[in-house]
Amino acid sequence: MAIIDEYGSLDATALAELVRKKEVKPIELINAAIEKIERLNPVLNAVVTPIYEQARTLAAGKIPDGPFTGVPFLLKDLGATYAGVRMTMASAAMRDFVPDHDSELVARLKRAGLIILGKTNTPEFGILPTTEPKFFGPCRNPWDTDRTTGGSSGGSSAAVAARFVPMAHANDGGGSIRIPASCCGIFGLKPTRARNPHGPDFGDVFSGLVIEHAVTRSVRDSAALLDATSGPDVGDPYWAPPPARAFLQEIGVAPGKLRIAFSTSVDPNIKTHPDCIGAVKDAAKLCSELGLEVEEAAPMFNREIMMQNFMVIWSSGCAWSLDGIALATKKPITPDHVEPLTWALYVMGRNQTASAYLLALTFLQKVARSVARFFLKYDAWLTPTLSEPPLPLGSFESPPEDPLRGLQRAMQFVPFTPVCNATGQPAMSVPLYWNREGLPIGVHFVTRFGDEATLFRLASQLETARPWANRKPPVSG
Repeated sequence: MAIIDEYGSLDATALAELVRKKEVKPIELINAAIEKIERLNPVLNAVVTPIYEQARTLAAGKIPDGPFTGVPFLLKDLGATYAGVRMTMASAAMRDFVPDHDSELVARLKRAGLIILGKTNTPEFGILPTTEPKFFGPCRNPWDTDRTTGGSSGGSSAAVAARFVPMAHANDGGGSIRIPASCCGIFGLKPTRARNPHGPDFGDVFSGLVIEHAVTRSVRDSAALLDATSGPDVGDPYWAPPPARAFLQEIGVAPGKLRIAFSTSVDPNIKTHPDCIGAVKDAAKLCSELGLEVEEAAPMFNREIMMQNFMVIWSSGCAWSLDGIALATKKPITPDHVEPLTWALYVMGRNQTASAYLLALTFLQKVARSVARFFLKYDAWLTPTLSEPPLPLGSFESPPEDPLRGLQRAMQFVPFTPVCNATGQPAMSVPLYWNREGLPIGVHFVTRFGDEATLFRLASQLETARPWANRKPPVSG
């Protein structure tokens, strides 16, 4: 088998099966991945910290026997610590930080047999829904290199779309798995709050807004990976309800007579682009043709007030992050260490009071209860993932005199995803639609808290009905 030729067309499950049958060696997969990265990464700037020789050494040795033994994988340079490998969070403030331990998630990824090749690009501290950090430079979308990959898991998403690896680590505090999955034409599932652990360093992040998982090309890879990484860790403050059975067992199972609500707006002040409206209507039609019950409806909540309270926690989280970094590095953080937007958000967070934080958390919990009642009637809610197609690079720039402008622009771009971080519900971006410019437009499905099973059943049905695996961007291996 000419693995260099076949590698990019296979998902992680298929590659692992080749290794299991001894039809290919792990080192061959690793070399194939490295060849693609070295050839295409100068164009995309998706991988920012390669660890190729370490990966080759692991591939040639004893690899744990897991569901993905020998399969190449990449870590986002934010959140997941890998002992001995720098983690910069795309900031000059962290340029020399090298953790001395693996996070529990990374330990589980390794036990699954994955071989980590390097770290991927992200916006500074994951703040923006675009991957254009000053520290590493912009990551470019393989569908159009003048466009954003989305963020904050933009490097991982570009790497998966361009066939560097079949799946890559990602995390999501306001849409950061689903946003770049939409921009890059791949599958991105945000699991239920606390489905994956944050240990050993954290119990939760931003009071539960941030969730860990991955971006993938196939639905079954996402399910199998979640089986390998999910479940409580020792000392977790809380955890998601256990699934009825393995997530992988949901793939191919008929979702049943689901009742799906769809809407194309959650805020009258934000206009949804016609392409994104078209993507939702197309998905609603497809669901109807598959025998699902579809009607126009949406949960009732005030998004503008929700986002005001969301930003209290988000800015406080930025302050917490920078103060924590100062403790970890034993160096004070000053404005010249970070981007102007980051510093402005840090100052905002430092000015929040404890009571304001708790009041904001209370409001978001009330939103969660209101949205949960909507799902007593409906099994899923369908919206656009984003309000616009992938924007040109530079769209989120913040001038020195207005350092928060990029964040304000971001709120116009991502009106649909943050509510699921507030409620903790699982949600996914599914690549069912491309516009006339050839840009991917993801559609967003949300289900009840703890019910990833419904998402995996629905996603696998949609994937079968309208396969996307063979859609390759112009820049891909």
